[in-house]
Amino acid sequence: MLYIVPTPIGNLEDFTFRGLRILKEVDLILVESYKVSKKLLKFYNITTQTNKYHIYNEHKRIPHLIKKIKKGIKLALISNAGTPSISDPGFLLIKYCINNSIPVECLPGPTALIPALVNSGLSINEFTFIGFLPKKKRRSKLEILSKENRTIVFYESPHRLLKTLKEIKYFFGMQRNIAICKEISKFFQNTLRGNIEIIISHYENVENILGEYTIIIEKNN
Repeated sequence: MLYIVPTPIGNLEDFTFRGLRILKEVDLILVESYKVSKKLLKFYNITTQTNKYHIYNEHKRIPHLIKKIKKGIKLALISNAGTPSISDPGFLLIKYCINNSIPVECLPGPTALIPALVNSGLSINEFTFIGFLPKKKRRSKLEILSKENRTIVFYESPHRLLKTLKEIKYFFGMQRNIAICKEISKFFQNTLRGNIEIIISHYENVENILGEYTIIIEKNN
């Protein structure tokens, strides 16, 4: 059995009772980073053995992990924060487990996507989630998205935030409303709403842009 266990994206109290139980009951927890996961595991007194699993070693580790599971080992996969495989490692392991008839169970839990979307105040009847914009052909992707008739949601890193906002202005126009949610569930959490001009003006006056950002763009009306 492979359990996919979402972990808090900020406040450690956001962890579920079931997630806590699973991490204590499994034989091995796969973690993206020992340093990051140690804080959560120590907070909840979880002493289960851990092994590293991330995008740089997943291809090498998967065959060995599949063998361990087939021998009866129960594994849990966690990422640094949120739900594994949502812009984090996990997809390949899940795919291989399914192809090998190994049960996979994903627990519901924290992700920045849904709280940011709900908190945006924009239409959420239909939306499309991009994850992170591609490093290559970003402008082509934004041009395609500008014609999207659903609310658009994607993640962005702090060092690319202002550049991305200016690209949004170019492809989506000056009047399109957006919302930017920063540090969901963390101490400095906040949401900035308005048209793209207002948002750009705000961040041009921020001396040092830090944090994790979720951008929500109003659908094409």
